[in-house]
Amino acid sequence: MTDRSRRRFVTNIIPGCAAALTAGLFMRMGHAAIDNDDLAGREAMFYSKLDGNRVRCELCARRCEIGAGRRGFCRVRENVRGKLYSMVYGRPAGLQVDPVEMEPMYHMVPGHSNLCVYTASCNFRCRHCHNWRVSQRDPDEITTIARLPHEVVQEAVNRGCRSISHSINEPTVFFEYMYDIARHAREEGLMTLFHTNGYINPLPLRKLLEVMDGVTVDLKAFSEGFYSEVSLAELGPVLETLRIIREENVHLEIVNLVIPTLNDDTGEISDMCAWIMDNLGEDVPLHFNRFTPSYRLTNLAPTPVTTLEAAADIAYGKGLKYVYVGNVAAHKYNSTWCPGCQTRLIHRTHIAVLDNSLQNGNCGVCGYRLEGIW
Repeated sequence: MTDRSRRRFVTNIIPGCAAALTAGLFMRMGHAAIDNDDLAGREAMFYSKLDGNRVRCELCARRCEIGAGRRGFCRVRENVRGKLYSMVYGRPAGLQVDPVEMEPMYHMVPGHSNLCVYTASCNFRCRHCHNWRVSQRDPDEITTIARLPHEVVQEAVNRGCRSISHSINEPTVFFEYMYDIARHAREEGLMTLFHTNGYINPLPLRKLLEVMDGVTVDLKAFSEGFYSEVSLAELGPVLETLRIIREENVHLEIVNLVIPTLNDDTGEISDMCAWIMDNLGEDVPLHFNRFTPSYRLTNLAPTPVTTLEAAADIAYGKGLKYVYVGNVAAHKYNSTWCPGCQTRLIHRTHIAVLDNSLQNGNCGVCGYRLEGIW
């Protein structure tokens, strides 16, 4: 994800809670309270109760077993006397207005203002994270603000935003908050999206997609070795997430941050693009973004632009129709080109839209219909 935490529009949150039972899996809706003055939160929607007041979180692919008084790998979901609670509900680290292209989301009403919501922590431990100041912290280590879901939506309306995104840290970890915000946003006619590492279980993902218009997924690499060594995760659940998003017909865009020596092998990139073609189709926008040294990978150099261009050529060679180069201002592949006649339809420099000649999603020259929400 892009590094936005240092230039955020800060506004913060109040805690709330919830309750319902389905086949041993608790999918909680509504409001409840923890009867402890030192704690407040929303009861988790997806978890199972185990013996001895232990619980199993069913939200992400880790399926953490959590003892009483303990938190899961994500640092923000706590077992309170045998019930699992989110410790970040109503407690964002910030609300920030950007062009929707910042996500990046290039095929969803280009150029409009988007309100981005983020909290503490993540269910990955990426060594290269640009937003580690919030994503690698627990909620007790950062300053937060107080906003209930309907207040976030009202803030988006007041700021003239057409959409609300959930990004910067991993939104899976604040699932309940994101879900409630998205429901309220839909009621107000706002578009909704989230930018994720894709490490979420199928049942909560399908539930979330019911209230989402778009998803940007970080496909960090196409090797188990990278996921294991760099992110402390696995590739398989991410690929399953991508398939499900396409099955549910929610607009999808993919980001691959190309890191020198770690995931820039041309054979691996070729395999990734072939997998996207075979499993997701030719019209999924793919962003190859430039890495800059950050967090625990400051020893590596920024990605050469030629490496990104070679990746884009591979993607086009495999048949993908919409390929972008990100974090390189004024590059040809910042822009959207017609797959039919190669006319530049949306002129961008980095994330700024300079011109948009699309006509209701169609090329004005050859009439080609582009994939997206226009």
